[in-house]
Amino acid sequence: MLLCDFHIHTTYSDGSVELRKAIDIFGQAGFDAIAITDHVVSGDNSFGKLAHRFKYSVTANNFNQYMSHIKEEAKRAYDKYGMLVIAGVEITKNRLSVNDSAHILIVDVKEFIPACLSYEEIFLEAKSQKALIIACHPHYMSGTGDRDTLFLWNNRGKYARYIDAWEIANRDDVFNVVSLGKYPHIANSDFHKPKHLFSWKTLLNCVNDIDSIKQCIRHNKGVAITLFRN
Repeated sequence: MLLCDFHIHTTYSDGSVELRKAIDIFGQAGFDAIAITDHVVSGDNSFGKLAHRFKYSVTANNFNQYMSHIKEEAKRAYDKYGMLVIAGVEITKNRLSVNDSAHILIVDVKEFIPACLSYEEIFLEAKSQKALIIACHPHYMSGTGDRDTLFLWNNRGKYARYIDAWEIANRDDVFNVVSLGKYPHIANSDFHKPKHLFSWKTLLNCVNDIDSIKQCIRHNKGVAITLFRN
């Protein structure tokens, strides 16, 4: 089984750990596959404008640099740890109401996807890039300072057909509603700082390459979760 985490932030957005160090943390802990998924924040409201002002978002201007840096570190990670590193982003739509807020992981992204697009446009663009679409922390969270993002779950009847998997667990939270709804699922850390390494993770029974991982998650066969405590 591959030990995986597909929700990791660095100093390219609001993470506290620089990309190279984040990769070393996961590599030294024995992970087989990870995804770097820094925020791409919608700038069409006060939340987004603040995120852009404080450089808590990957933008169209630095996306190519972001991708090149991940590619460079991915080669080092594979050579040093045998760990696969996948480029991704977290499309971040924060609104005043948690019922209107949503975060979406795009894993194996190739081209920049603006967060200001409509949900359908984001999903279709991700599909055209053959990327994984994962609904982040879709239900109520327990963490202090975490904002709930309920839009996708509340509108799952409309959008579930686009989503490859839902986070059934995020950091220390477990979202039983995802299991009850029998949706494809994975578990991630939502890593922002070193202590977040010790959290829920995904186990995959597949070959350690990007296409096999995406297929395993989409089919949701050979997928398990584990609470990683090293």
